[in-house]
Amino acid sequence: MLEIARKLKDNLLEKWNSGKVLIVIGPRQVGKTTLIKSLCEAEGNYLFINGDDPEDRLLLENAGENKLRSIIGNYKTIFFDEAQRIRNIGMVLKIINDQIKGIRLVVSGSSALDITNEINEPLTGRKWEFNLFPFSWHELQNHFGYMQNAKNLPRYMIYGMYPEVITNFNDAESVVKQIAGSYLYKDLLQYQGIRKPEVLDKLLLALALQLGSEVNYNELSRTVGVDRATVEQYISLLEKAFVVFRLQPLSRNVRNEMNTSRKIYFYDNGIRNAIIGNFKSLEFRQDIGALWENFIISERIKFLNYNNWYGRFYFWRTYQQQEIDWIEEIDGAFSAFEFKWNTKKSNKAFPKTFIDNYAINKTLVVTPENIDDFLV
Repeated sequence: MLEIARKLKDNLLEKWNSGKVLIVIGPRQVGKTTLIKSLCEAEGNYLFINGDDPEDRLLLENAGENKLRSIIGNYKTIFFDEAQRIRNIGMVLKIINDQIKGIRLVVSGSSALDITNEINEPLTGRKWEFNLFPFSWHELQNHFGYMQNAKNLPRYMIYGMYPEVITNFNDAESVVKQIAGSYLYKDLLQYQGIRKPEVLDKLLLALALQLGSEVNYNELSRTVGVDRATVEQYISLLEKAFVVFRLQPLSRNVRNEMNTSRKIYFYDNGIRNAIIGNFKSLEFRQDIGALWENFIISERIKFLNYNNWYGRFYFWRTYQQQEIDWIEEIDGAFSAFEFKWNTKKSNKAFPKTFIDNYAINKTLVVTPENIDDFLV
């Protein structure tokens, strides 16, 4: 089994002795349990509580301070895995953090559906939150080296970067299909907001087929056969389950800017390709531009997240079809990026309308040849 170092490990260690609850959220199968266990084991003995285990959940039900003291015993580190499954987990963590001193609390959750609501109020000022994603370009480059990682790029774009996919290269298609079918929707389908699983399937397929394009909620509503409000609700739930994320348009009242459309991307290319059932090699695909755009944007999300970046990001488009794929804003300055799989198109000029109306910090056309300038 490959042991690939995770960037988030350093971030967690920085806060390891902060006295606050450490919460790691991310999709299933990205290695949250493996990462946190490795940190806990380095400390020695620790108490592992599995939110997927009915017996563990029952043990914590209605637990007050005295019962929690009995459960904890002499342990100094407690790891609550899949904590979103544990009823009133926020209050459990608050009681331990406030009343039972000297206890390190580490929590994982595979969905922001429930855990965010459960913990935000009880743990105000008592927590550090982190996101863990599938492997990142930077992590894999550190492991494989520059040359091999560059050679692997077409595979990443087709099969994605979930840990089990990377560690089972020869069986990547079967693995990513299993992840998309078995694990991806587990939390969503248990959530009371999903009343029509078949609508979820139709919606995901529609989003996957529109990858890189602006989406219209009214059109999606007609396509999947439900009202617009349901479409918006389901997309919001898919975001909280770390399946997709929305990109908002940048609009600061410059004439002719579009401000109502949205773009929706998948956190992992492999999941997107599993949904549409297309694992053809890049040279045989019509959607290579969209695949590159989705890949590079999802990788940038990981990069910014792991580096504690606090700005905002957008796309930009006008009614005259001027557009920029990705814009970052931080401290009032803007950086603009275009993504081109074909390196021969990398000399594209950025729209004068944008350059004239925004404080530009940087522009860059990102291609496979200069990907490290953007992701490392």
